[in-house]
Amino acid sequence: MFRTKWFTFITAVPVSIIALSLVLFPEEALKASVKGLEIWWKIVFPSLLPFFITSELLIAFGVVNFFGIVLEPVMKPLFRVPGVGGFVWAMGMVAGNPAGAKLTVRLRNEKIISRQEAERIVAFTSSANPLFIFGAVSAGFFQNEKIGVLFASAHYLSNIFVGIFMRFFGKKVGSGEERKKFRLKDAFEQMHRTRIGNKRPFGKILGDAVTSSIQTLLMIGGFIIFFSVLNRLFTLIHITDVFTYLISPIFSILHLPTEFSFPFLSGLFEMTIGSQMISETNAEIFEKAIVVSFLLAFGGFSIQAQVGSILAQSDIRFQPFFIARCLQGLFASLLTILLWKPVYETGMFSKGSEVTSVFSLLEQSVFVQIFEFFARTGPLLTIGSIIIYIVLYIHKHFSLRNRLN
Repeated sequence: MFRTKWFTFITAVPVSIIALSLVLFPEEALKASVKGLEIWWKIVFPSLLPFFITSELLIAFGVVNFFGIVLEPVMKPLFRVPGVGGFVWAMGMVAGNPAGAKLTVRLRNEKIISRQEAERIVAFTSSANPLFIFGAVSAGFFQNEKIGVLFASAHYLSNIFVGIFMRFFGKKVGSGEERKKFRLKDAFEQMHRTRIGNKRPFGKILGDAVTSSIQTLLMIGGFIIFFSVLNRLFTLIHITDVFTYLISPIFSILHLPTEFSFPFLSGLFEMTIGSQMISETNAEIFEKAIVVSFLLAFGGFSIQAQVGSILAQSDIRFQPFFIARCLQGLFASLLTILLWKPVYETGMFSKGSEVTSVFSLLEQSVFVQIFEFFARTGPLLTIGSIIIYIVLYIHKHFSLRNRLN
């Protein structure tokens, strides 16, 4: 009884402080809210929506089951997860957070994977997408087209290391099970059975995919706005200053500038804000890259709250995911140090290197242009999608009511 009362107290106090801060600093809270809203409707919503809808359709038509059998010989020995984990990994890498969590929960609720397998999959399929790394961080914050390759290399390699580490997580079940030989015919048959088993007409499948995806993105938008406001309020009431003072010695021990303390704390809440603040400091670019790599891998509490909300729709535990984010942050920073010279200074970017021109062309012609396109047209795409969602929701509501009558 005492423990539950204490828990009530420690949850009520922070919420009360936040509410009081909103009353004391309404103008600053509004500015932070608008800043979070801009991130969501310009970039996050329009860039994630197509991937969310497509993934729902791929699951409905059995394509995921097909890839599950095809990728089984690779994913099982390497990460101790079914082949469908490879599909989630690929979609999570391309779409970015929290796509990996959404797909994992979908597969778990469909009983395609076990809880332990789901916890392993969600641990190493959480990543920033290339659009954010190359467009926002590399070209936008650092204004340095070369450093994007370093960030991407450290980020996605750290995902692999986390996956290998997490293969030892949980009890071994069915260790003596036979390894089935891969046959393409079996993959097609499984895909066909899944499609036949889904009795919904195509229009219904598409409508469900759109509404489910937009509902998730509306939830994500709420978290982005809330944590943007929370970050600003903590700065105004000097809570961030207290923690900055406490962690400054850690940066000194690691031989990193203590001026990173405040941006780092901001990045722990929202990695976009923290990465931008670090890029604007006067420190060496090598030191900036180490800390930003950690923030990109850790994801920030904003993304972790989004993932936690999605995982709550299933029996997947949040704790393994959080541990994996801490590990990936450490792996990413270490990989940034190891890859700095071969990737950034000498190897890929030596003068006259063909790799240099290829990566420069890739960044300028693809990721940066896509990022700029979303920045220009994102709000219109977001508003248009929400209008479609409202129409579909109203249609679904009236159809259900007519059926009941």
